[in-house]
Amino acid sequence: MRRFFAVSTLVFLAGCATRPVAVPTPATPAERPSEEHGALIGMTADDLVRKFGTPALQVREGDSLKLQFRNPQCVLDAYLYPGGGAAYRVAHVDTRTRALAPIDQGTCATSLQLR
Repeated sequence: MRRFFAVSTLVFLAGCATRPVAVPTPATPAERPSEEHGALIGMTADDLVRKFGTPALQVREGDSLKLQFRNPQCVLDAYLYPGGGAAYRVAHVDTRTRALAPIDQGTCATSLQLR
């Protein structure tokens, strides 16, 4: 009898449980990739060096490569992974100010470009 009561209580409680509903949120203009960011996706490490100069930091983890470019205004982290052939290609880009605040990727990339 106790076992029946315990099982029926669990079944009752399981029936009362609710599932969270995921509500999609529309992308705000700040979340949409800028034109400059889109231009960086697919670039090789050599392309980035030609565009921004020597990286301030280069980190290898497993089969990935992170190149960091920075100036007084911002920091740009480019994450490269092996693409077709032997070349590593940019798959993701993060940007921030030196104070760790968000910054538009296009604005940061433009400020880092070699003149």
